[in-house]
Amino acid sequence: MMKNLKYINKFLFAGLLGCGLMMTFIACTDKLDEDPDSRWIKIDTPSKVSQLLTSGYPSSVPAVVCELMGDNLVDNNVVVPATHNDAFDMFHEEAYKWEDISSYSSGTDDTPLEVWDKYYFGIATANHAIAAMQEMSSDPAHDPELSHSWGEAHIMRAYLHFVLVNFFAEAYKDETQSMQDWGVPYVTTVEEVVKVDYAKPEYRKKVAEVYQLIEKDIKEGIDLIDDSKYKVPAYHFNRNAAYAFAARFYLFKRDYQNCLKYADLALGANPATSLRKWASMNTNTINTMLNAYNDEKAACNYLLLTTYSLQDRMLSACRYAINSGAKGTAKIVGTEKDTTLTVPATKDLLYEGGGPNWSSRVPAFDGKIFRWASGSEYGSWLFRVYEYFEYTNKIAGIGYVHIIYQPFTAEETLLCRAEAKLYLGDREGAIQDLGAWTASKMIDSPLTQAGINRKYAGTPASNIYVNDMHAKEMGFTKVLEGDELNVLNCILHFRRIETMFEGLRWFDIKRYGITVTHVYRAPKDYYATCDVLTWDDPRRVVQIPYNAIDAGYPATDRALGTADGGDQRWKSYSVAQ
Repeated sequence: MMKNLKYINKFLFAGLLGCGLMMTFIACTDKLDEDPDSRWIKIDTPSKVSQLLTSGYPSSVPAVVCELMGDNLVDNNVVVPATHNDAFDMFHEEAYKWEDISSYSSGTDDTPLEVWDKYYFGIATANHAIAAMQEMSSDPAHDPELSHSWGEAHIMRAYLHFVLVNFFAEAYKDETQSMQDWGVPYVTTVEEVVKVDYAKPEYRKKVAEVYQLIEKDIKEGIDLIDDSKYKVPAYHFNRNAAYAFAARFYLFKRDYQNCLKYADLALGANPATSLRKWASMNTNTINTMLNAYNDEKAACNYLLLTTYSLQDRMLSACRYAINSGAKGTAKIVGTEKDTTLTVPATKDLLYEGGGPNWSSRVPAFDGKIFRWASGSEYGSWLFRVYEYFEYTNKIAGIGYVHIIYQPFTAEETLLCRAEAKLYLGDREGAIQDLGAWTASKMIDSPLTQAGINRKYAGTPASNIYVNDMHAKEMGFTKVLEGDELNVLNCILHFRRIETMFEGLRWFDIKRYGITVTHVYRAPKDYYATCDVLTWDDPRRVVQIPYNAIDAGYPATDRALGTADGGDQRWKSYSVAQ
């Protein structure tokens, strides 16, 4: 199913985001008209509320920026000899270098501005729907004609703020530390003036406050969702999608009991029945695989989003890719001391390096991995990121590029549950869930603690499958060791495989304080540069979009401090071309 989201103009919030539209056209003036109902179609029936909410689902996701900032992609200018590729778009290079992302224009797909605009557009949509329902009923939550939409609006508002705060702010640590970190505006009202100061305390919230408001919205809406009200549930916050969102939220908040509760509700008594059926997938063409993967009737696809995204084209540009690694001698800048340069092979981490109960490539991916040029020289990609093209003029060959993303699936929810079980002391239950995940990937061998220990033994320096985590520094009250730590590394590895191209690995990196190393070489550079992102590096926070800063919202301080290793940079002589 292709859901086309067309906007008459850019929707930009008052002051923070500018001026915009709601349903039809809203003019920008210094003061809005006295009668707001004259500016758009009046939302005065349950049916109109439902239609309004449909327009609030975002047509952009932060996946591209998150993948570039994370550790799934390598720079082919470093790992492929004599390669001097440009980035597909200049802001891709900025993201990979963890710089302020600003080299793009308004309307460019996959940018922080698109995420900011589209998600706050969705929040405004939810707020308009809530306000309309309050006008129609004194108690919308218990009105049989409105309660479902009341639930959807609150879950939508919670989810959109959840993405924004995790993208544009520090990861949640604990209630005390996260009251020190600035979050994002949590908007719950319909604005009636253009110039709104969103830097005021009633709007600008700390991370802990944003999480409190997200939880409040989840509790308000989650029990009201009614799948029978949707024509195509997978494109809305149906019950399973809402439960999966709640499970992920509580996992990030480290409320493991509630994470377990909602994951259980989503997965049901027998999770295996809802996991993706890779064995039955038709592999005749990439389009048949893609249609099967994005099937709105598939039990595993809890929520689907149709977006404007150029991730497929970014990967085909062959600058940043899932590819082999590189090793060599490097020199620390400003000294004569040599060090060893190692770029991990991300294709081994994601596709072909084996796991605790399989030896090489994930069996489910056989025949579904596509490679640039001969072999894997310029990288590879799984079919799922392939684009749909919507022609607006076939003769001219122009139109819109769409990619369907899966924000919530049964598989990812299963891995959330495994992590919650591990922290609740049920290590065997966690391994059982992990075994169900491997079985769904057509892996026949049973998963055991011994197999996990073999795969995830050693240290981050000696084993690319072991994460350099800083859980204590990130506020975890329970820091895992021994067998439990090995199981955690297994969970994070499986999540990395399951959510590649979705950007969720970046949020795991943030919440666990995982060290990330990027080695890059610009097309005209002779030497490669190696940069290390430590757990407390302020560059982990994406800069607020330039239009919000220009409108007066405070910019994020991303300047490097004196954190241990936070400003290590090397020039490599072994990979110089």
